Amino acid sequence: SERTDEVIEPKLSLQWFLNMKELARPALEVVESDEITFHPAKLKNIYRHWMENVRDWNISRQLWWGQQIPVYYLKNGEMVVAKSPEEALQKARVEFNRPDLQAEDLKQDEDVMDTWFSSWLWPISVFDGIRHPDNKEIQYYYPTNDLITAPDIIFFWVARMIMAGIEYRKEIPFKNVYFTGIVRDKLGRKMSKTLGNSPDPLDLIAEFGADSVRMGMLLTAPAGNDLPFDPSLIEQGRNFSNKIWNALRLVKGWEVEANLKPSESNQLGILWFENKLNQELILIEDHFAKYRISDALMATYKLIWDDFCSWYLEIAKPAYQKPIDAHTLEATIAFFEKLMKMLHPFMPFITEEIWHLLREREAGNDLMISLLPKAEMVDEEVLTAFMKAENIIGGVRAVRKDKNIAQKDPIQLLVQQGDEAQCRFYPMVAKLGNIEQISFVDEKPEACVSFIVGSQEFYIPLSQEVNVEEEIARLEEELNYTNGFLKSVMAKLSNERFVSGAPAAVVDKERQKQADAEARKIVIEEQLAELRKPA
Repeated sequence: SERTDEVIEPKLSLQWFLNMKELARPALEVVESDEITFHPAKLKNIYRHWMENVRDWNISRQLWWGQQIPVYYLKNGEMVVAKSPEEALQKARVEFNRPDLQAEDLKQDEDVMDTWFSSWLWPISVFDGIRHPDNKEIQYYYPTNDLITAPDIIFFWVARMIMAGIEYRKEIPFKNVYFTGIVRDKLGRKMSKTLGNSPDPLDLIAEFGADSVRMGMLLTAPAGNDLPFDPSLIEQGRNFSNKIWNALRLVKGWEVEANLKPSESNQLGILWFENKLNQELILIEDHFAKYRISDALMATYKLIWDDFCSWYLEIAKPAYQKPIDAHTLEATIAFFEKLMKMLHPFMPFITEEIWHLLREREAGNDLMISLLPKAEMVDEEVLTAFMKAENIIGGVRAVRKDKNIAQKDPIQLLVQQGDEAQCRFYPMVAKLGNIEQISFVDEKPEACVSFIVGSQEFYIPLSQEVNVEEEIARLEEELNYTNGFLKSVMAKLSNERFVSGAPAAVVDKERQKQADAEARKIVIEEQLAELRKPA
């Protein structure tokens, strides 16, 4: 015995079996035709294997609890099947022509039915559809939409529920089956009490919070794949909770000035995040439609952490001890509300709390009964322009770090005239980079350090002379990286299978990468040639 270590001796006994072949055939057809859809679809292969190799189901169990098999035996071995002892007695008297039979002449089978024999009726019996097949609840709720379960019981439960639904209701019991992963430890073993490798969820909740535990598990829970449990994932959930809470504290700490007009930088920031939010809403809705729950969470996570907290709030926040305009504050709170609606299915507790702290609300106006925000039109040009501005700011920050220029010290940014010189987000670049002036030049000025975004050159004047050797070394390193990147892109584009098989948008993106890298390479080589000229 697995639990008591006692020797188990086999014993032959009378067992009841259920003929499965005729039940399995229609249950396989509805999955093969996607009338019932599996998520992920790869588990159809396991399902097909079980159903095509189905064996008769042994439903007898030698236990002291359960639903006793409704078979009644006479002393001579003859038997009847009935719902109750009274019914069995009446059937036996008629069937065997023995009107003198008494209740004590019948003995019910001592075995009980397999647990799954009652579980396979769950979609029906939960609405009392076996005893009362035409009641209002079963008529309204059956079939349901989605079943969420684990892949290790795909045959024991899922397949049998489908068989029972078709057999007893002549209709499938559900339309989608979402298979969760199985939680495993670092050694790949299934979590179990016997192995003692399962942490107590209540202890994790006490240490990290319920939302953090939920998020940490969901981040590594793609449909049908196992979940390698790691406490660091729960810590990531806690860190995310702290990030959101600190964002709330920042916004609530702003003082508003009603007559203050929004700056051009703030207006651009609002325009960008509105489009970014709509872009991610479209993506997240697609993830939900395809049952990619962990992907939907990851997209929401990145939108909040990277785009809202790291970029938008930095754009919108006023200078130290300065007020914010009412328009920007209202837009920020509205964005915050939408983000909490998106995150609420994954982290219900902190989002509900923040929802009520963002502004005064009437009783009953709760986040848990609010609808998810709907995506609106997306202006791709705005997102492309912001991406360029993001790279410019990254270049400015890299120069500040490399040259030990403090963020508090204002600088100038010079832009080389050309086809890609313009960017509508320059006011935002100026704010985040602490740039006092952005100018356009025809030639590279003296005593400047340069950086490149795409094929566009930018210069930052320095108070001290530029170290030519250091600048050459930096550009050579950048050239080597660009050559390596260009080589990898060219390898893809020279692969006929990739060019002919990949979607046109993907191929076009790779060709654009090639063009940008080639233009970047030319600019770097020209800069190196200029630096290597004799003085």
